[in-house]
Formats: sequence, structure tokens, C-alpha cells
Amino acid sequence: MPDSELSKTMRIKKATRSSLGGGGERTTRQRAILLELLQQGAHHLDADELYRLARRRLPRLSLSTVYRSLQLFKKMGLVQEHHFAEEHHHYEVKPETDHQHLQCLKCGKIIEFRSPVTEKLKEAVGQEHDFIITGLEMDLLGLCGKCRREGKA
Repeated sequence: MPDSELSKTMRIKKATRSSLGGGGERTTRQRAILLELLQQGAHHLDADELYRLARRRLPRLSLSTVYRSLQLFKKMGLVQEHHFAEEHHHYEVKPETDHQHLQCLKCGKIIEFRSPVTEKLKEAVGQEHDFIITGLEMDLLGLCGKCRREGKA
């Protein structure tokens, strides 16, 4: 494993232990591995995907443990739960800054993006309604370039 990849893995493991321990919850091996997999995830994982990935390292892991852990992580503010245009939820480690999602309605592709427009929107709406806005979740739905080119519209 290259040095940069090894150091990233070590940082993730340290952050995982710190996150779980700092919340007053026991740091079990199962929780640590599940949170580590979410942190390493290249995309938004659903519970079944997370379960399949974790079973490679924890063959005796149950799906109910995954669901309980995800709810705990959500309660602790470690992960965000997203309700994309599907029947189930997707999870990602809570980002340090707000970001939004583009979602293709045909293939399900999710693209994360940040825009200064959303910060201005939060400020304007907050001022208009005398409200302190602490976060923003926005999903923009449409068709990705590939689906448009393939005529999936």
C-alpha cells in the first residue's frame, strides 16, 4: 500500500475511534468498521451495500447491527441520511461544509456540488424570516449527460 494511502487509512481509523468515543458510545469493532467504510466510500451507500462491504471483514455481522449503527451514527451527527428518488435511504459521513446533489432520474447517478448561490439563499431566507439556518439539503433532479445522449429521456 503506498504511503499516502496508508496514512489516509490511519487517519480514518483514528478519526473513527475519536468520533465514536467522543460521543460517549462504546467503540465496538463493528461500529468502527462500519464508520470506516462510510468514510472510505466513494459514493453514498445504502444499508445493504454497507452490509455487503462489512461482511468481507466481519462475516458474522448482522444486517440489524448495520441498521442500528446507522441510526446511532445519525443521532450522533456523524452521518447524513439522504432520501434520493428511491425506496431506501443512502448514507454518507457528514461533510464539514454543506453540499448539494444532482440526481439522474434514469440511471440514479449522484453528483455532489457546492455553490456560492446556496450560501446566499441561506442568508436571504434567514434574514427574510428572522431564522438562523444551520444547514441546507438540496437535491436537483434531472437527466445526466450520458442518459440524455443515450436517449433515455
